[in-house]
Amino acid sequence: MDSLTFLYKTIPGRIFLKLLTTRAVSKTAGAFLDSRCSAFLIKSFVQKNGINLDDYQTDGIKTFNQFFRRKIKNDRRPYDMEESHLAAPCDGLLSVWNIKADTVIPVKQSQYTIQSLLKDENLASEYKDGLCLVFRLCVDNYHRYAYADSGKKGPNIFIPGVLHTVRPIALEDSPVFTENCREYTVIENSVFGKLVQMEVGAMLVGRIVNLEGEGTAVRGKEKGFFEYGGSTIIVLLKKDAAVINENILKNSAAGIETPVKMGEQIGIKA
Repeated sequence: MDSLTFLYKTIPGRIFLKLLTTRAVSKTAGAFLDSRCSAFLIKSFVQKNGINLDDYQTDGIKTFNQFFRRKIKNDRRPYDMEESHLAAPCDGLLSVWNIKADTVIPVKQSQYTIQSLLKDENLASEYKDGLCLVFRLCVDNYHRYAYADSGKKGPNIFIPGVLHTVRPIALEDSPVFTENCREYTVIENSVFGKLVQMEVGAMLVGRIVNLEGEGTAVRGKEKGFFEYGGSTIIVLLKKDAAVINENILKNSAAGIETPVKMGEQIGIKA
């Protein structure tokens, strides 16, 4: 029995999970991973996850969290700057959902609505019949993310929650996207319209760090980063704002996530 099965499928595991998913435990884990005592974890993490260190800037790294939020070298993630192209704001595994009625993400008999995701009924209503793009980051992915597109940027709206893992087994009994802490902003873009970009934390992610407040978003500019743990980026698009690449849509319809890299084209203007 692996650790996730124990936590989510057994009574003792669920009791322990209640403790693990408190903010206090997350903050304590984050403090340790911020300390030099955590540096010994880096080597085994790199080996276990097959991370190519040649892709990253690693000078001056002294803690595990510094390594986890490491920056990538400038030429490793070229960002598609064609205005009519929709680009991935992060590395991850992409799924696309059509927003029909109140249902956004049906997974393992669970349903996630736009309203419960945003906690804003008026804003949620604007995305009826639009698209919900879910980028699931694994621990070996690059954990910095960019603005999906340019435009006027609203304030960062933080929604506290219980931290759960975003790996699929957690979805069977717990609506992860409505329980995890999350932060979103609205970007008014001249090509794709009013879009929402949201970051979702996961178990033992100490922080979602967004670097800027209200102002101007710049396509491809670093928006922020996650600290340790698997995490998720969600982008909401209004009806007829974009046409997603056919291979991604086919995969999503079959329940298959599509690996993408930050900056690569994933769709075009409708």
